Amino acid sequence: MAPSATTQVLQHTLALKGERKPEDGIEKATTAEQTPLERTSIALNPDVPDLWRRAASHTDTHGGDIPLLLSQRVYRGPIRTYIGARSTASESNVDESSGPALWHVDGGDMICLDIETGRVVGGNTSRPANAAGYLIHSAVHKRRPDDVHAVCHAHSNAGRAWSVFARPLEMLNQDVCNFHNAHAVYARYGGIVFGAEEGEHIAEALGATNKGVILMNHGLLTVGSTVDEAGFMFGLMDRACEMQLQVEAAAANGLTKRIISDEEAAYNFKWASERNALYREAQPDIEFEFEMAGGEDMVARGFENLQPLEL
Repeated sequence: MAPSATTQVLQHTLALKGERKPEDGIEKATTAEQTPLERTSIALNPDVPDLWRRAASHTDTHGGDIPLLLSQRVYRGPIRTYIGARSTASESNVDESSGPALWHVDGGDMICLDIETGRVVGGNTSRPANAAGYLIHSAVHKRRPDDVHAVCHAHSNAGRAWSVFARPLEMLNQDVCNFHNAHAVYARYGGIVFGAEEGEHIAEALGATNKGVILMNHGLLTVGSTVDEAGFMFGLMDRACEMQLQVEAAAANGLTKRIISDEEAAYNFKWASERNALYREAQPDIEFEFEMAGGEDMVARGFENLQPLEL
């Protein structure tokens, strides 16, 4: 709980017991400065090293695992799911996973595209890259070169359903506070993305610091400093949309919503929605998908064959 809430509970409890409440003006003990990951862990758990952002094999393997996670939410459907990560080999490239059925994607399905031109410069050339995915992802990467290293976009059922209202998510529970003042709504529908302008509009709607954007009549898009973070945040946003729809249905029948205050939501955001903490949050699901796929080596299949093209 935020410090104010903790104080209120303490005072209320002491009052019920007939004991003296803390006097106003007395400085309360504060926790020593900690990182979010340290604060939310009991055992020593240092921040995730930069290795996960530098290692191409790690990014590619986990980039192949995130579609397996999304397959649990999106299921069968048209080719409308894109997972992209800025290439660790070159800041001018982006790796995109799109095309095969989500539960068949592995590291060898990555396609490396030039951010500026969309030209295929490496990776799997047996399938074409998705034009709309490139136009959206490249616009986001160019607008957020310093903090966004991965983008996740899909047309999930709950995401599409909530998007028709063109409304942001309400802070209905602790988990959705990861998006407190950190998500936007693109309240415009420009059809299938065939031109750079629409991708630029979406990137503009995402803004300079947001972690996700709800695309009206379209779907959801999330970003992260790692592909793990972007994928975890997509699943979180999708579940939040599903829960929002359920809550709206209950509220329409007369039940009152209790929304988390801005102060409490900001406190939760500070300690939970940080890149190292979100990377850690993603690992149980990723490890489960590795296990279901037959091991990390199975998801990494084909990575060793991904080579730059001689252009």
